[in-house]
Amino acid sequence: MKVLITGISGFLGINLTRYLLSKNVEVRGIDLVDFEYPEKNKIEMMLGDIRNKSNVKKAILGVDYVVHCAAALPLYSEEDIFTTDILGTKILLEEVWKQNVKRFVYISSTAVYGIPDHHPISESDKLNGVGAYGISKVKAEKICENYREKGIMLPILRPKSFVGPERLGVFALFYDWAKSGKNFPMIGSGKNKYQLLDVEDLCQAIWLSLTKPSNLANDTFNIAASEFLSMQEDYQSVLNEAGFGKKIIPLPAKPTILALQILEKLRLSPLYKWVYETAGKDSFVSIEKAEGKLGFKPKFSNSDALIRNFRWFLKNYENFSDQSGVTHRVPWKQGALSLAKIFF
Repeated sequence: MKVLITGISGFLGINLTRYLLSKNVEVRGIDLVDFEYPEKNKIEMMLGDIRNKSNVKKAILGVDYVVHCAAALPLYSEEDIFTTDILGTKILLEEVWKQNVKRFVYISSTAVYGIPDHHPISESDKLNGVGAYGISKVKAEKICENYREKGIMLPILRPKSFVGPERLGVFALFYDWAKSGKNFPMIGSGKNKYQLLDVEDLCQAIWLSLTKPSNLANDTFNIAASEFLSMQEDYQSVLNEAGFGKKIIPLPAKPTILALQILEKLRLSPLYKWVYETAGKDSFVSIEKAEGKLGFKPKFSNSDALIRNFRWFLKNYENFSDQSGVTHRVPWKQGALSLAKIFF
């Protein structure tokens, strides 16, 4: 069994590589960034761009399965998001079709649902991507569905925001405040339920999508934790783990969102619309379909996943404390939000 992972050097790619290696799977990866991890000598790595047809043809040659994790995330330019997430997906599927690859697993996002008016959200609910990233995921799914109709075996997974070892990005902001012994502000009352996902559980779902019979796996699935409390309770578990006796501090939603909108326009905050406009609202999906058809059984609750990620953050802090960027693999610059720490 030989699997190509696109975006292999990213947060999901690293964890999926380790998961598949534990299953004795042969792994090839393609990424713009080299794979600089201890497992490097156990995989076949190719530096390349999924927007480049010759790179894609070479990457897919001889593989049995493709797991498409590569994506330009919300802090990237709109051009990079659309070319990577839409055009890149199309180029991959054209080559998968030509080379008769057995199965193509597409990692989408629950961002395709936008800001819904009801919960839980099921796979049949209306898609309404917010921002370039959400829109690109909706359009990429449509391309996937077109190729599924042509005969490609093509599971689509829609994971909630996932955390775990190697995850930084926006979560690094929260963990930095917890590590510094600060209270942490939360948009709204914090009584809303906001479902997350541990990356190991996502890897389990991917494995099931690769190995379950096609009549079960050739479908679209929400993937998320089955156990979650209110947002305030789940995030408080990390402050408790930090051990400073600090608390989640609820802030009134409307003025807080207005302030974040202004900071975003001034490029003084890493938080984008989908983050700050959903953070104070319920956000959870039904995973009954994945449980029933794939046999998906999440191991980690929201608080389990957050604490596991925080412990990794503390253990590895010196390795990334001076880094920043726009991917999940490095902390995002806090901008003006770093000054707000003074008041908490």
